[in-house]
Amino acid sequence: MTPPIPPGSPPPAAPLPPPASSPAADADKRASFEREALIHLDSLYRVALRLTGNPAEADDLVQETMLKAYRAWHQFERGTNAKGWLLTILRHAFINEYRRRTRHPETVDIDAIEPFSVFEEIQDDDPQGTFFDRIVDDEVLRAIDALPEQFRETVVLSDVEGMSYEEIARVLEVPVGTVKSRLFRARRLLQQQLYEYAVGMGYIKGNAT
Repeated sequence: MTPPIPPGSPPPAAPLPPPASSPAADADKRASFEREALIHLDSLYRVALRLTGNPAEADDLVQETMLKAYRAWHQFERGTNAKGWLLTILRHAFINEYRRRTRHPETVDIDAIEPFSVFEEIQDDDPQGTFFDRIVDDEVLRAIDALPEQFRETVVLSDVEGMSYEEIARVLEVPVGTVKSRLFRARRLLQQQLYEYAVGMGYIKGNAT
């Protein structure tokens, strides 16, 4: 129940209306949208495909995203991170329209994921990230598709789209610490699935038997 507004308080602010339309304004809107938004179509489709797991649904999701973005383009601050803004819209569209179609939402006990690391020989600040930078191919994408949704979207934004922790946190609307935790655990799951593949491809050395 919404609490009553105290006497004398100003009314709540109304949503920002779209600017008055004119031929010149419409032309400027189209031009800026093409310049700043349309260049991210490939990224949007990659993320949509990983979320939906279906090319046709990914196309629909991207089209819905771009339609919503164009209608709300007056709310976008020119010169800021258009890719992150568009991905936020895409994720909301996915949650509202696609996820609810799933009869049995995915659940995972993240505390039950056992430690599993195959990167002792890679001595970098981010050895897991370095590993995935090397082998983001069809095999890795299939493994990513098999992840629970909350991990899948985090890995896609980080290891496929190359976004920073802060950018991912804004898209997913979670703290940066949550992004780091999900990414760490998602990579642990991927390591388990990709160990034999990585050995076979020569990315890492297998354990001696």
